[in-house]
Amino acid sequence: MDDRRRVEVDRGGVRVADVLCVEEPLELRVEETVLGVTMRTPGHDRELAAGFLYSQGIVERPDDLVALEPLAGGAAENVLVARVSGGVERHATAILGAARSFFASSACGVCGAAALPRIENLAPPLGTWVPDDALLRSLTALLDASSLFADTHGAHTAILVDRAGVAEVSRGDIGRHNAVDKVLGWRFLQGRVPIDDALLLVSARAGFEIVHKARMAGIPAVVSAGAASSLAVELAHTAGMSLTGFLRPASWTRY
Repeated sequence: MDDRRRVEVDRGGVRVADVLCVEEPLELRVEETVLGVTMRTPGHDRELAAGFLYSQGIVERPDDLVALEPLAGGAAENVLVARVSGGVERHATAILGAARSFFASSACGVCGAAALPRIENLAPPLGTWVPDDALLRSLTALLDASSLFADTHGAHTAILVDRAGVAEVSRGDIGRHNAVDKVLGWRFLQGRVPIDDALLLVSARAGFEIVHKARMAGIPAVVSAGAASSLAVELAHTAGMSLTGFLRPASWTRY
């Protein structure tokens, strides 16, 4: 699917071409249970769904996810159905916890109720103090990967980079949480989790949900182009994670 939509707009009485970031709903089901709907930019939908299921603790290992396919029928492109090992019963607590409060706009993330206590039981990540040269290479990777934002000024970018700051995968989306889920899902579908050998770089602010998703995936460090929230800093501190914000060519903030 095209993630950009070209339109004509009136700008000061002059008709000019403009580019919009596409936003459409995606419904996610686990077996026959409707988990919820998120507003996303179409593309890499299987990664988005897998990353969300992983970051919410609904699936923990690749073999927990038996299948992830479009719903048969006319609405297939906007409905994904996950088949999980052991069925809904085995994952009921996590599924119901996420479903109770799932409806998410493209601006907001949701932390499933079952995912929050699981954080306390995860092994602490290996502390990573990101070197200055790695931060600068991360910034270059972010600028190189942000073509959707450059065209539309309405999208966010998430990147997994190695500890030297070299990009492994990048994804864009109208929702910052969706962009993060897409890169997490990319790794999950390859069977390469936990993601303890990479850093998460985001173009937006580092809110609690972003750090939470990184923590659930085992990522040791989060780097953001924007500010960090108080809860994000608190979670990073208690989890032993590195958190850097306001990434710029000549400065950044280590929390």
